[in-house]
Amino acid sequence: MVSPSLKRFAWLSIAAALSTIALKTAAWWLTGSVGLLSDALESGVNLAGALMALAMLTVAAQPPDDNHAYGHGKAEYFSSGFEGFLILIAAIGIGVAAIERLLHPQPLEQVGVGLAVSVVASIINWATARTLMRAGREHRSITLEADAHHLMTDVWTSAGVIVGVGAVALTGWLWLDPVLALLVAANIVWTGWQLIHRSAAGLMDAALPPEQHAAVIAVLERYRAQGADYHALRTRQAGARSFVTVHILVPGEWTVQRGHDLLEQLEADVRTAVPYASVLTHLEPLEDPVSGHDIELDREPPP
Repeated sequence: MVSPSLKRFAWLSIAAALSTIALKTAAWWLTGSVGLLSDALESGVNLAGALMALAMLTVAAQPPDDNHAYGHGKAEYFSSGFEGFLILIAAIGIGVAAIERLLHPQPLEQVGVGLAVSVVASIINWATARTLMRAGREHRSITLEADAHHLMTDVWTSAGVIVGVGAVALTGWLWLDPVLALLVAANIVWTGWQLIHRSAAGLMDAALPPEQHAAVIAVLERYRAQGADYHALRTRQAGARSFVTVHILVPGEWTVQRGHDLLEQLEADVRTAVPYASVLTHLEPLEDPVSGHDIELDREPPP
């Protein structure tokens, strides 16, 4: 379950987006730069993404109920997927504006003031992105991480635009501004695709990342060395939570209590190796051939 306190970071992102939209729109109005206009449009996407993040973090914070026994953590994937979609739409708008300006160049005005305003907006985005990334990693929130990555991309995009507009002012080559805007569009298309792909993977119950999967295997191999085998290992990621299911095979002469104690310790060790993991085990006798009927559930570690 997502902590309700995470919503304050979404509000921070909303405030940063509103501030940068105002600043970058002012920079575009002062200079007439289509590159700065593209930067302002991307900040509009940031605002829409931040609002969606707030909504989905609110849903994800709800506890499990009768209809959602595994919680509401997957709501975060809708936020990152929606933000990726908005990025693609913004890229199309930027591309159209850049091509129009490339065909019909216009001189830039008040470049120094416009660039100064854009730099201030970039500093706001950078500070907000660092805060969101730190919180996202600490609380395992894909929503905050996606928002942070997008904001940081915005920072680098703004840096490129600032360099381009400055180059136009120094050289007088008006085509540099729309060409740079097209590069900005291409860059955010890649960011949008990555967000959509990661969200789809989460909704499709993708396995744990390789390093976490390896940590689970390491725990199970320690118990195998003690005489307890395993198979039918399955893992998946759902927002901030991880899920691990596995069948454990022990000698048939063991008592129920001994098998139960082993499973309790094994589950605790897996949760230590993979924080926030929900672990489900199934006990089976080693000697019974029926125990191998579900061997086809075995999963190889992800590449």
